[in-house]
Amino acid sequence: AIGSAIGDAGQLAVDHMNEAGGLLECNAAYRLRDDQGQPSVGVDAAKSLVEIEGVEALLGAIQSGITMPILTAVTVPEKVTQISCCSSAPSFTQLAMEGGTEGYFFRTLPTVRPQGFVMAALAKERNYEKTAVIYVNSDYGLSLAKAFQEGVEAGGGTVSTMVPYNQEQASYRAEVTEALRGDPDSLFLVAFPADGATAMREWISLGGAQNILLSNALRASEFVEAVGAQYLTKAVGIDNAQVAGPSVDAFNASWEEAFGEKPNGPGLHTMYDAAAVVLLAAEAAGTYEGTAIRDKVREITGPGGETVYPGAEGFRRAKEVLKGGGKISYVGATGPIVFDEYGDVTGPYLIWGVGEDGSLTEVDTWTVERVTELMAKDAK
Repeated sequence: AIGSAIGDAGQLAVDHMNEAGGLLECNAAYRLRDDQGQPSVGVDAAKSLVEIEGVEALLGAIQSGITMPILTAVTVPEKVTQISCCSSAPSFTQLAMEGGTEGYFFRTLPTVRPQGFVMAALAKERNYEKTAVIYVNSDYGLSLAKAFQEGVEAGGGTVSTMVPYNQEQASYRAEVTEALRGDPDSLFLVAFPADGATAMREWISLGGAQNILLSNALRASEFVEAVGAQYLTKAVGIDNAQVAGPSVDAFNASWEEAFGEKPNGPGLHTMYDAAAVVLLAAEAAGTYEGTAIRDKVREITGPGGETVYPGAEGFRRAKEVLKGGGKISYVGATGPIVFDEYGDVTGPYLIWGVGEDGSLTEVDTWTVERVTELMAKDAK
């Protein structure tokens, strides 16, 4: 499952720190909890970790609609640092602007708004004139759908329908039927793999066009297998791109060594970096304490220090430099990481497709500069 692999990425970073001598000379422990896609379950799990187990840093959650209540009900009140690998809703930026996060929240992937505009640009490139949107009924889904609609309309196109869906239903026939009204020539599906596959199969069976745009969470083999690759060969999706370079190579090699396959799927690189940032910030702080970790996050990721990479060797060098009073600059599995004042990062995007054999292929890459130019046009 998507969450399981992402959890493995966090565990890998902890394993690397322990191989390098441990966190503050102690063996770091990794506690994984399943929020079951429910905010109440996520909050209860977070409270247990913080109040009973003494956790000072939380990684997660995946879904924005679960990350937000954990942030407001647990991490900020308890002064615990929280880093999400995968929650991209703009509401976190807004909360930070209003002072609501108190600086305790960070995320290692870009916000959802640029994703929507890039997907709108792809729709225009492909001459899609009337796109239906089916989106998961959450902060993440609504934000991405709205950004896409804004981008499409700014480019002269039309969004025919915007249809939300609730997770874990046996069928999405009603939602798909509604999305097909107005005879759209294309579909933008914002979903997670299991529900997305159900909706996609029903879209196809009801005669929906195979001009498909897919959100980042659907870049997963389980989604492709459940739908059938033959129905997705015209589809394109978005995900956070991995910049090339030794830091990315170091992570990829470590993942292959640990799991026997390439790191293929959403959230793996960003989760590893979320865990690595927490570990290195605590090491730099000299104490495992939420506020101290928060205050070191930008210091160990910003420019000006000795560059260190993912992996046990990189963490071992980081510990040596910090012990000697030096400064490090962690360049991670996603490349250089620079958090702005609201805890956000920017980054490039990967445009992916599906091969006839079901493989996930690389179609294009949007550099940070290209994304920035697109968003600047919108601002005008």
